[in-house]
Amino acid sequence: MTRQADRRMPSPARRAGILVAGPAFGLAAVLTAVLAVSGCAASTPAASRSSAGSAPASAQALHGDLTVYAAASLTASFNDLAARFAAAHPGVTVKPIDYDGSQILATQIVQGAPADVFASADQQTMDTVRTAGLTTSTPVTFATNRLEIAVQPGNPKKITTLEQLAAPGVQTVTCAPAVPCGAAAHTLLSADGVKLTPVSEEQNVTAVITKVASGAADAGLVYVTDVKAAKGSVAGVSIPDAGKAINSYPITVVKNAPDRAVAKAFVDYVLSPAGRKVLRSYGFGAP
Repeated sequence: MTRQADRRMPSPARRAGILVAGPAFGLAAVLTAVLAVSGCAASTPAASRSSAGSAPASAQALHGDLTVYAAASLTASFNDLAARFAAAHPGVTVKPIDYDGSQILATQIVQGAPADVFASADQQTMDTVRTAGLTTSTPVTFATNRLEIAVQPGNPKKITTLEQLAAPGVQTVTCAPAVPCGAAAHTLLSADGVKLTPVSEEQNVTAVITKVASGAADAGLVYVTDVKAAKGSVAGVSIPDAGKAINSYPITVVKNAPDRAVAKAFVDYVLSPAGRKVLRSYGFGAP
């Protein structure tokens, strides 16, 4: 019976693959095998718990909605950034970005518009939101931009200088003075002593580009990024003194953002090396 029982129920030592050599070593060998088997059984769940508990917080999936208000000059670059962010975070619904003149967006946010993130084309406009107590922390500059003259393809008026924008017969459009691109244009024209009376003053830089591209204007003062984003519908004329009016772009999480973790993740992405690489590809300068 004993031998049959041994065959039916192998000892711990046999299960562990240990051969019991003789009476002198039998008890020690069995105890060693039992301890080894028990130790393995106990350590396996512990290792599993350790492995499961060590997942970094950054690997946790984000869930929620994201509403971004951004300056019109950021349209192409932020559409790209938002698409990349959404692809990396399937649990986040990125709503269509609201683009307009920074001052219009700032006013809307102060009046209660449901923005999670605000990206402005200048610090002065961002200060409007910050002064109202609607930023969660100090806004961070993520890019810079400078002006360029937008003309129709082929530059039929042969415009090469700022002075020519004020010449008789040249119809020039600019952004309104309250808009960051309009304030920059005023600074640049004043620095070069050019007195310009534009045929219209637009509420955002996209409208300036549209008028030049459609032939409603001969030239316009816009950002270099806008000419690049226009993809041939307008041509650009560099301004040697453009460095006199550099625009800095700050970004912030809006205080009342319902999904603040999602909003912060997007801001962090814009500020990351990967985000700044995307911005450079659209012509933006470093902060």
